[in-house]
Amino acid sequence: MNTAPTLAEAALPPLSLYLHMPWCVRKCPYCDFNSHALSGEIPENNYLNALLEDLDQDLPLVQQRGIQTVFIGGGTPSLMSAEFYQRLFEALRLRLDFAPDAEITLEANPGTLEQGRFEGFRDAGINRLSLGIQSFNADHLKVLGRIHDDQAAQEAIRSAKQAGFDNFNLDLMHGLPGQTPANALADLETALEWQPPHLSWYQLTLEPNTEFYSRPPALPDDDHLWEIYRQGSAFLRAHGYRDYEVSAWSRPGMASRHNVNYWAFGDYLALGAGAHGKITRHGEISRYWKTRQPAAYLNRIGSRTAGTETIEPAELPLEFLMNALRLTDGVDESLFSARTGLPLSTVAVKLNQLRKENLLTPDRIKATDLGQRYLNSLLERFL
Repeated sequence: MNTAPTLAEAALPPLSLYLHMPWCVRKCPYCDFNSHALSGEIPENNYLNALLEDLDQDLPLVQQRGIQTVFIGGGTPSLMSAEFYQRLFEALRLRLDFAPDAEITLEANPGTLEQGRFEGFRDAGINRLSLGIQSFNADHLKVLGRIHDDQAAQEAIRSAKQAGFDNFNLDLMHGLPGQTPANALADLETALEWQPPHLSWYQLTLEPNTEFYSRPPALPDDDHLWEIYRQGSAFLRAHGYRDYEVSAWSRPGMASRHNVNYWAFGDYLALGAGAHGKITRHGEISRYWKTRQPAAYLNRIGSRTAGTETIEPAELPLEFLMNALRLTDGVDESLFSARTGLPLSTVAVKLNQLRKENLLTPDRIKATDLGQRYLNSLLERFL
């Protein structure tokens, strides 16, 4: 009989922390994140107090579990002052147990960074940056509605490195309006001149509730998109980068630990307006989300959690695989039971069938090259 320990009996997954900073200078036409164009000064003190009240409400969810990674997203988190983050992390460390080697990432956008800001972020304990470059092409930056130009993008990278950030990600997009394969390759060539340990290189998609969705720009056709991806991937591999996850590339040993915890179905505590979290507790796995509007989040009395849903056992296989199969190396079969509390026999028949069709490898829960091409169809088998 193939049994697995229940989640109450098994070791809990690694725990991360996600912090959402909802403000930006200007809403980009492609952005569907919970970001709000700034009007006046950021209410830093009030938001700091709200985040800590939010955490105090959520502490019973995680008890004494240690924090392995932190990701500060937005919005534009680099709009907040270094002093804000210094005060925030002093207060967080009084309430939470951070691993000595915790990876702490801050999203930062060129055009929001005056001299000395990066040094202040480092002093606050932030040890990794994700720089929202998107493109080094001035025309493409204008089309994307970015507030920086190509020179500001390079200056931000230079400043980050000078401040001592040797672990950083460059965010780049491809498939942009009017972009040719040569344009996309030029962006990658410029990026690699800075020797980034990590690259996020993902295709522009038109998401609902965005300006681009309402008024779609002319995007490259499928042939051009494939050629951009083919040439770009070959270029990155030739320079020592590996796509360890869909759209994420890194040098050896420099994959984002926070990303990997997401895709390996780890847990993450969520704080901030519109933040989403996932917690394993008392044998159940729950997702939850926070009050979305910044003003409502700031003025909330009591819990700032807007909703919670328990993932039912019948839904867990799909939830697990939707995440795990994003990883190029997949995961060991034993992780299925460790993360879901279900025996592997729950999915064994379907896994074996997919292996017969050469969509999964024989020794791991890992998509083959063919399986990656048809990943959505593969996952539909578990609906």
